[in-house]
Amino acid sequence: MLPINILTSHAAPLDISNIDTDQIIPKQFLKRIERTGYGEFLFFDWRRIQEGPQAGQPDPGFPLNQPEYAGAKILVAGKNFGCGSSREHAAWALTDFGFLAVIAPSFADIFFSNAGKNGMILVKLSEDDVNTLTHRSLERTDHTITINLEAQTVTDDEGFSASFEVDPFRKYCLLNGLDDIGLTLRHEVALDSFEAKHDAEFWTLPVPASA
Repeated sequence: MLPINILTSHAAPLDISNIDTDQIIPKQFLKRIERTGYGEFLFFDWRRIQEGPQAGQPDPGFPLNQPEYAGAKILVAGKNFGCGSSREHAAWALTDFGFLAVIAPSFADIFFSNAGKNGMILVKLSEDDVNTLTHRSLERTDHTITINLEAQTVTDDEGFSASFEVDPFRKYCLLNGLDDIGLTLRHEVALDSFEAKHDAEFWTLPVPASA
């Protein structure tokens, strides 16, 4: 997991509340055992026309299909983002697509935990603040937002400024690029020493007595 602190990017606006994990990454794509390769299936049903002669083709009205929002690292969405089932694949799909942060009024608890463990900054702002950023990103596709994790602030190129709360432990992990495995490996020397001692005490075969 890469360290992350200051993130500056244009944002993809998705003004929808209660976006559940089955829309973020539909269940039929959960067969992979890797964490990568899910980005192409992000919002799969919404990104494609569902009916008519063009069914299955990209929907030009969906923000993630619009070239103006290509490469956006920040997603601005409605309240209760990531509700539904607890699949960690939702976080994998977002990061694999290129998103490093989501700004929303609220998040589902399990998704909030999963995303943080996978290197994403999740920013809770008031509905009014989120609406402001959403509308500015809709009006100006070059609208730029900066998230400063160390300072816990969100600013933009039009003078917007707001602060957000973040769990100190999660903040530490994100700033230092530490997922659960990385946290464990900080104690690699002590773990190796314990394993060596354990093996010496419990797995050394007794020397047979001489006849």
